Amino acid sequence: MMNSDFEPDDYSDFAEPRVLTIPAECAGQRLDAALACLLVDYSRSRLTTWIKDGLVLVDGKPGSPKDKLWGGETVSVDIQPNPDEVAFQPEAMDLDVLHEDETIIIINKPPGLVVHPGSGNWSGTLLNGLLHAYPELKSVPRAGIVHRLDKDTSGLMVVARTLAAQNLLVQQLQARSVKRHYFAIVQGEVRRDGKVDAPIGRHPKDRIKMAVVGTGKPAVTHYRVLEHLSGHTLVECRLETGRTHQIRVHMAHIGHPLAADPVYGGRPKLQEPEVNMALEDFARQALHAKKLSLVHPASGKTMTWKSPLPQDFDILLNVLRSAAGLDDDWDEDDWDDEDDGDTEVIYVRE
Repeated sequence: MMNSDFEPDDYSDFAEPRVLTIPAECAGQRLDAALACLLVDYSRSRLTTWIKDGLVLVDGKPGSPKDKLWGGETVSVDIQPNPDEVAFQPEAMDLDVLHEDETIIIINKPPGLVVHPGSGNWSGTLLNGLLHAYPELKSVPRAGIVHRLDKDTSGLMVVARTLAAQNLLVQQLQARSVKRHYFAIVQGEVRRDGKVDAPIGRHPKDRIKMAVVGTGKPAVTHYRVLEHLSGHTLVECRLETGRTHQIRVHMAHIGHPLAADPVYGGRPKLQEPEVNMALEDFARQALHAKKLSLVHPASGKTMTWKSPLPQDFDILLNVLRSAAGLDDDWDEDDWDDEDDGDTEVIYVRE
C-alpha cells in the first residue's frame, strides 16, 4: 500500500500517554526491564523500540533502554498500536454524508466521534464507519482521511475515495489552498479581528497538551469577531495550517480560550445563573467546523460546503445572546460576509 505524505503529528487524534511512577521495588533496574514488569501487556522488545523512538520520557526527558532507575521517577509512555494486533475493522454507524461522488466524500462529523483509532479508542471511530460504508477505502491509506477534527469538535471533513485524490488533497493542504472556517465561542471580549502566528508543539511539561513553543511547527490562525455575547465572543477562525488543537491553543494564547474547553479553558468568571448552567451542560469545547472550500480533485472546480451549527452549540449561543440582551431573531447567513465568487456552494441545513 502506498503512503501519502502528510504529517502524522498534525493528522492523528491526540492520544493520552500512559504515565507511571516507578515503584521502590524497581530501584536499580534498567528502564526497559522496569517497564516490562510494569506494562505486562507489551513485550520487552516493543517497549525497547518505543524508548529508542523517543516515546518514553523519564521525568520529562527522553530515556534510554539502559538508564538505571532509582524509584520515584515519573515515566510517560506513548502507547503505539501493533499493526498485527490492531486491524482496522468496518463498523456500521450512521454517517452524516453531505456530498459524495467517485472521488471525495464530505462528512459532517458530530461531537464525540473520534476520527481515527488510537490509544483507548480502537473501535467506534469515523474510520471504522467509513470502511463499512465505503469498502473500497480499504485500499486507501487511513481510509482516505486527510485531515482531522478533535473528538469533541463538530463539523466538516473531506475524505478521499482514491489514492490519487488523497494525494491531491494533501497537496492542497500543504499549499494552504484548502479553506477551513470554524465558529468558536471564546471567553472574554475580543475587541477586533486579528491573526495569531505562533509555532505549536507538545507542551514541555504536560504531555497531554499542546502549547505555543519556540521549537514547534509554524501555525497561523486568522480570527474575525462576529458578535459580542455575555462574557464571551462569537468568532470565526480560519486556518492556514492544521496543527493539533491549533485554534484551542492559539485562542488561549491570546487570553481568549474556548468556552467549556476542558483542557485549555481555565476557570471562567461566574456570570448569570443561566449562563453558568449552560456552560456546565456544554460537554465540550465550543468549536464547530462551519465551512470547507477546496478544489475538486477530478473536476478542478472550487467547491464550498457549509454546515449548520449543531444543536448543543446553538443552545449555548442562544443563552449567551439572551443574557447579553440581543435579539433572538438571527440567521447564520448574517455572519457570512465572504464572497464565494464562482464557487459552487452547498449549504446543508437541518
